[in-house]
Amino acid sequence: MCTGKCSKFIGISLYPLALLSIICNIFLFFPDFQTTYSKEAAEGLYRLTDEIKYMGGVVGGGILVLIPAIHIHSTGSQGCCANRCGMFLSIIFAAVGVTGALYSGTIAVVGLIRGPVCSVEDGTWSRPFLNSYLGDSDLWDICKEPENIVEFNIGLFSALLVAACLELLLCGFQVLNGLFGCICGTCSHKEDQYLLPNTYQSSLPIGNL
Repeated sequence: MCTGKCSKFIGISLYPLALLSIICNIFLFFPDFQTTYSKEAAEGLYRLTDEIKYMGGVVGGGILVLIPAIHIHSTGSQGCCANRCGMFLSIIFAAVGVTGALYSGTIAVVGLIRGPVCSVEDGTWSRPFLNSYLGDSDLWDICKEPENIVEFNIGLFSALLVAACLELLLCGFQVLNGLFGCICGTCSHKEDQYLLPNTYQSSLPIGNL
């Protein structure tokens, strides 16, 4: 696979991952899929996990990956970016994507370790999981409200972490692919050289062949 086609594959693969990160981060603002807790948090009450507000999925795994994905994709298509200069720029964009993926993944890990904000038996809102709780589901009953908040928190932060790891791998690979593209080109001009003679021959009258 030439560097141009590889860039196109990486760019297309990054689109759904960036979209997944944005969606997961937005859903985290609505525990138990309700808007009540977000409204209460906007009024100054402690209802949402701090890591949600850092917007790791929207900014890091979303915007900072989506913008590089557009350029990386364009380097694999016929156009102004499908050249050595475009490949060089893709290295910079891919580095931005790596930064965004690292940010999103770090926020997701911290969110998983610290656990969700919830209401406990005495009605106070806090983060009750001081120790590791991920492997002991019996502890999850400490949270009384929102309903199933621990599973909700683990599921979405885990999805963010997986998406961030895949984005990190793809953007990291594009840094190497872009480096080879700077040296060897995108292969698109070579394909044109092979296609032009065939196109020319097919346009000639049969009697001239």
